[in-house]
Amino acid sequence: MVWAFFTKRLRLWLVLAVAVPLGGWLLGRVADLIERRRGPNQVSRTMHQARGWLQRRSRGPLAARTTEKDRPLR
Repeated sequence: MVWAFFTKRLRLWLVLAVAVPLGGWLLGRVADLIERRRGPNQVSRTMHQARGWLQRRSRGPLAARTTEKDRPLR
């Protein structure tokens, strides 16, 4: 119930800084396990895409680090 006492902004930051990167990491691990057992397939490719999507949106100390060179040109 302590969660209810956090401000909305702090709750959002916690989700983006902790839960999203951990979820992305977990998706990647499961996708790698599936690929080891059955080879690349639609499920593993979709999970890798979801991991990438989550990593691009995560913030904080667990977020994927990018440099100017890694960012796509617009």
